[in-house]
Amino acid sequence: MIGYPLEQIYQEMAYIAYYFHWSPEAILSLEHRFRRRWVTEISDINQKLNRGA
Repeated sequence: MIGYPLEQIYQEMAYIAYYFHWSPEAILSLEHRFRRRWVTEISDINQKLNRGA
């Protein structure tokens, strides 16, 4: 069985924690698909803000 790359988990955690100020425990408790969804949502928000700036 191939696991989820540890480096990518750290990147996702850092990204979500930076923008939402969630604890590592809260982020790690998310299922992978939900964690990825939050990363996508944050990215979309940033792109919209950057286009408006």
